[in-house]
Amino acid sequence: MEGPNKDDSKIEQDGQMKPMKRIKPNEVMEVGVRIFMPVSVLENRISKRFDTIPSGTLYPNADEINYLQRLVKYKDSSILVLNKPPKLPVKGNLPVHNSMDALAAAALSYDYDEGPKLVHRLDRESSGLLLMGRSKESISLLNWLFSDLNKGKSSCKAWNIACEAMYQRYWALVIGSPKEKQGLIHAPLSKVLLDDGKTERIILAQHTGLEASQEAITEYRVLGPTINGCSWIELRPLTGRKHQLRVHCAEALGTPIVGDYKYGWFVHRRWKQMPRIDIEPMTGMPYKLRRPEGLDVQKGSVLSKVPLLHLHSRELVLPNISKFLDVLNKKSENVDSELSSKPDLLRFVASMPSHMKISWNLMSSYLV
Repeated sequence: MEGPNKDDSKIEQDGQMKPMKRIKPNEVMEVGVRIFMPVSVLENRISKRFDTIPSGTLYPNADEINYLQRLVKYKDSSILVLNKPPKLPVKGNLPVHNSMDALAAAALSYDYDEGPKLVHRLDRESSGLLLMGRSKESISLLNWLFSDLNKGKSSCKAWNIACEAMYQRYWALVIGSPKEKQGLIHAPLSKVLLDDGKTERIILAQHTGLEASQEAITEYRVLGPTINGCSWIELRPLTGRKHQLRVHCAEALGTPIVGDYKYGWFVHRRWKQMPRIDIEPMTGMPYKLRRPEGLDVQKGSVLSKVPLLHLHSRELVLPNISKFLDVLNKKSENVDSELSSKPDLLRFVASMPSHMKISWNLMSSYLV
């Protein structure tokens, strides 16, 4: 800081050496005093993509950027696919700043001026495949795909076929087991406010004609028998409503997802009081299973006192957006050759987070 007191150093300005001193934490500065801030080498290397971070968000450091980039499973000129970890919010709203959209804008722009944008969402507590668009064209097209697959048809037959083949599959561990081993849940959803007037909750529509509701359809399939009062199921949403899978599991099937205390708190209380498979005192695992070296069963798994949400977006199949946009924009000299040289569909599979892997290992010997 430039000032009248004895200097720790000096700075040349207007041909004169002006005294400088360090600012103390309790010091009150005078009006007009200039402050000189050091610029680190790292700050010099920050690219303009960091300008897209919302105000108040901390810039990710080098380790965080490397971590975020390790989450990326695939990227091309149009899309980016990540395996989102649990507990990381997808969309940032105050006071949440370190969300997936903000972090992606900071660390995942690569050679683009701007970072990728969200085209669909996952709940904060859930994990798995998250798709983002990298260009205005791809973002618009992906928003259209995720909003309604039944809108209009294109003159491109390959595109129509690819759209019809698009799907998402989730794996979930639920308390209990559905009565039918597989089926189709067709149960519209409504939003209600709780007594505090602020908290929103999704419920099955009551068909009274006085409430607004949205169509919600989910295919499901049971993956194995019930062990310790819970079972693994596969879910395929045919619509994309908020909390659709969680509400359909809890209210339509009567089997809330393990770790979903919003839609299954009372069932969790009863489930924790149920008798369990005998546990070996030396390994802490079911009698016929052995714990891998170093495996901690308490990290949010089904054996912990308060399990984390067991809902994972495992598989995603979608049209090859980059290919069809290139053809549409006539970037290829030979459209027929372009169509045959690249796949029409892209398929991705994401590994489960650690707490779900532990729960899976506990029951894998019994799965079909």
